[in-house]
Amino acid sequence: MTQGTTTTTAAPFNVYAHDMAGDWSPNLSPSIIAHPLVYVPDSDSNTVDVIDPATFKVIHHYVTGSNPQHIAPSYDLSTLYVDNDESNSLTPINPATGLPSGPNIPVADPYNLYFTLDGSMAIVVCESLRRLDFRNPKTFALIKSVPVPLPIDGIDHMDFSADGSYALLSAEYSGDIVKVDIKDMTIVSSLHVGGSPVDVKLAPDGKVFYVANQILNGVSIIDGDTMTQVGFIPTGYGAHGLYPSRDAKYLYVSNRGDPTRNWPGQGVSVISFATNKVVAHWMFSGSPDMGGVSPDGSQLWLSGRYNAEVYVIDTLTGQLLARIPTGPGPHGLDYFPQPGRFSIGHTGNYR
Repeated sequence: MTQGTTTTTAAPFNVYAHDMAGDWSPNLSPSIIAHPLVYVPDSDSNTVDVIDPATFKVIHHYVTGSNPQHIAPSYDLSTLYVDNDESNSLTPINPATGLPSGPNIPVADPYNLYFTLDGSMAIVVCESLRRLDFRNPKTFALIKSVPVPLPIDGIDHMDFSADGSYALLSAEYSGDIVKVDIKDMTIVSSLHVGGSPVDVKLAPDGKVFYVANQILNGVSIIDGDTMTQVGFIPTGYGAHGLYPSRDAKYLYVSNRGDPTRNWPGQGVSVISFATNKVVAHWMFSGSPDMGGVSPDGSQLWLSGRYNAEVYVIDTLTGQLLARIPTGPGPHGLDYFPQPGRFSIGHTGNYR
């Protein structure tokens, strides 16, 4: 090496590079960043509970629509949308107030809501109707409806490839993974993994997807390019939700359990992305389901689907910090805001 020269090593590729603590979108006002709130849709009472994470207290409780499933931030982070599955509507929420900001928006069967990586389209996952509706992300006018052919059934969760060219979608009832071409808005292939696949998350390096399987009690590792299963990680009864840690080193898996099979919930399993091994189990009673990581990464918030409560877990120690009572059937909890340039939907997936 010539005297006086230096070499540099490029940082490893990380799809969650902008999700690190403090990396806020310029679209967020300082007041919203300073006063985050936690939104909990109560599917069995058609309501939303709003929790102040500083006090662990419910500060708002209001009716939205029938069977609210998840709460998704808009692509530009200006609005939150409650997915009212059975009343075929979205309830818009103003994150500055934590309250509804207008009338419900008519949208057919919104079990889940996502946004493409370029923000050009919203994708409504219509579980009961067995289709994907590509819509305008502002007006929700329909662009194209894509049927999901039988025997594939129970589509519900998805994530995008690193370049956004395709998405993988889980089919909970039939045990399938579906690949969707985003540009052409078509289903291009599927993979049968068995069991009951639910949440889907892309690995930080963008090479594989992780899919929680609540009947196989673990997480499948899927190569989305070739549509092959390349690994499986046992975690716990009813593996359901997947959440990367704030530093993108670990994947938190909520093990919800299943009362129909007399399977108790088994807290949270922690998977190392580097080794694909479980490095910790945070055991507590309950039914941890969907949620998100706090902005600084110190806490994991999860709804307790069958216990009408929310769990707050210390991500350093695994200690359960709080059980917060909610309405019945709490589901797709959203901790807002979080770091990231934009939202790709669900309960707050960011890039």
